[in-house]
Amino acid sequence: MLSTLDAAKAPRWPRGQRFALSSTGAEAEASWRSAAQEARSQGRSALDGANRRWADPLGLDPSDGLVLSELRPGKRSIAELVRTLEICGASQEQVRASVGRLVSRGLVEALPPSRPGTVS
Repeated sequence: MLSTLDAAKAPRWPRGQRFALSSTGAEAEASWRSAAQEARSQGRSALDGANRRWADPLGLDPSDGLVLSELRPGKRSIAELVRTLEICGASQEQVRASVGRLVSRGLVEALPPSRPGTVS
């Protein structure tokens, strides 16, 4: 489940704002995915520990790796992320806070709005 840390301080973006991984974010996501895959076979506590070890040096919440992983396929909006992560019990506020942390650390970029008539 995503953390509620920083939920009240999360930035507000326009409806439909899309986000994508930065090159640094792609590296961080690959690192998170590798750590999570290695720890999965060792049980929940090992997975939680791997998530903490990944997140602490980056100044992130351990659950932020999950949001990074959902941005790996491409441009996504907060609403799309919420729909994808609701199975984990994530609320819109939690997803927005996570994206805010990731943007502030330079791992995720808020993309410029697409112009009418263009495909994004």
